[in-house]
Amino acid sequence: MGIELQLHSERPGARKRAPNVTLLRESHQHGEALAHALDTLELDPSGKLGWIDPYGDTLFNEQEAQAMQQEVAALVRRCADDAQRAALLDLADLLGECAATPGSYVRCVGD
Repeated sequence: MGIELQLHSERPGARKRAPNVTLLRESHQHGEALAHALDTLELDPSGKLGWIDPYGDTLFNEQEAQAMQQEVAALVRRCADDAQRAALLDLADLLGECAATPGSYVRCVGD
């Protein structure tokens, strides 16, 4: 089980475009570690990280990505596993890029 990350310039599938047309960047290298981090670390029940479906796709807009940055930072501080920390930092980087790019979306692709 793993979670791949994608950054899109606009909502994937909008205007009947193929998702790869809007793809700006993707990350596959930390998929399993990210899934384990989100499964084993205690998530804020009022936050958005708990929305990520490890078996399906989850989409976040730029405002949600901005809000999620604080959640990820809190998890990084509590994380003792180096692989999980690297995965969370990768997610934080992608969320930051999304938050700074108007109209963009982060897609979490579950396994």
